[in-house]
Amino acid sequence: MTDQVVTRFAPSPTGFLHIGGARTALFNWLYARHTGGRMLLRIEDTDRVRSTDAAVTAIIDGLSWLGLDADEPPISQFERAARHREVAEEMLARGQAYLCFATPAELEEMREKAKAEKRPPRYDGRWRDRDPAEAPPGVKPVIRLRAPQEGETVVHDRVQGEVRFPNRDLDDFVLLRSDGTPTYMHAVVVDDHDMDVTHIIRGDDHLTNAGRQTLIYRAMGWDVPVMAHIPLIHGEDGAKLSKRHGALGVEAYREMGYLPEALLNYLARLGWSHGDDEIMSIEDMVRWFDVDDVNKGAARFDFAKLNALNGVYMRAADDAQLTDAAMAVREHLPEASPVKAAPDTEAREKLEAAMPGLKDRAKTLVELLDASAFLFAPRPLELDDKAAAILADGGRQIVAALLPRFEAAPDWSHDALEALVREHAEANGLKLGKVAQPLRAALTGRSTSPGVFDVLVVLGREESLARLHDQARG
Repeated sequence: MTDQVVTRFAPSPTGFLHIGGARTALFNWLYARHTGGRMLLRIEDTDRVRSTDAAVTAIIDGLSWLGLDADEPPISQFERAARHREVAEEMLARGQAYLCFATPAELEEMREKAKAEKRPPRYDGRWRDRDPAEAPPGVKPVIRLRAPQEGETVVHDRVQGEVRFPNRDLDDFVLLRSDGTPTYMHAVVVDDHDMDVTHIIRGDDHLTNAGRQTLIYRAMGWDVPVMAHIPLIHGEDGAKLSKRHGALGVEAYREMGYLPEALLNYLARLGWSHGDDEIMSIEDMVRWFDVDDVNKGAARFDFAKLNALNGVYMRAADDAQLTDAAMAVREHLPEASPVKAAPDTEAREKLEAAMPGLKDRAKTLVELLDASAFLFAPRPLELDDKAAAILADGGRQIVAALLPRFEAAPDWSHDALEALVREHAEANGLKLGKVAQPLRAALTGRSTSPGVFDVLVVLGREESLARLHDQARG
């Protein structure tokens, strides 16, 4: 085994990179970076019916968007089937495994008997010491591990502690099926050994596999990697994470307008923490992360916390970079959205110009784009209920009274326009908010928006005056 730490992320390409898988990839990536090691990617594509090329692409794209690229090209488990067979046959030759000719009917009988006796189904070892010459004709054998029948197998887990498996419960499980294909249990061990994996960091739903896989390592005389089984993510209600909780693919979070750095920060803190630090850069995480600090208990996914964290990252983001991210999310908006309908160049220019005011109020890029709709809305604006009420309740008169001042304004800048409106408010004994709210409603069609003077500047003199005229006339 190599002296350098080698971790691996090993998803099955039967769907997108889901959020739990993304966190597992993150922990593997962080630990490799923290120790100066490498993270590898293995695509566990032995289920040929459910594995798809589209899913492989989606997984790799998802990791790339998050910035969790593996250090070497991905390895296909399916393409290594000959190597898996070779190791199973080597174990057979060394007496660490044996041929089993039990028929499907016999195996079903064992299952039914175990069920009747209210015990877990176990293979009864009937071919463990029999001569293959006694095999019934026409039955293709499987290769089974000759597992120890007494004592226990101990897994020293970096998260779960010492986990003990009575060997009588592990039974002589199948390594190679009768058609020559390897089982998952066997393929994983051979791949991890051949890839020089030193640390297996994966979900604790694999903890029950750890005992059986340890037996294969020992049968081959191989070093057993360090294991760390991290708790699964649950929903806010404590139930196993499902789609209603947020068990979506990473691409869904991208389309919902989350920033990758915010999502990584949030995922890192699901089951791991560094003191009271809430906001952590990727450099902080690499410096601080240790698998020994991962909690045993299940973490709870909370959209409200993710939204708040994403808002922090958006407010701190560079306007040009945030505009790029918003333009990418814009592609996924409904066709009817005025933001999507605008020409690319116009959309980019207006978004970037309005970005300082837009990003201060939004928690996701979708919210930001929704708030930017006023920039692209056709005239006359469609008013929401609150905006319509503001204009109906004396707001139109305020807009009409301000119009001559705006038309005569020599300087269409934020500060000049603010001074103009303040002066009007004071001259008429009004509070600034009483004047600003009708302006906002007339300019955006909404009761909330970026600062009204920012709106005036971003829309420009011509468009602003046209919208104000529309509403002043009613």
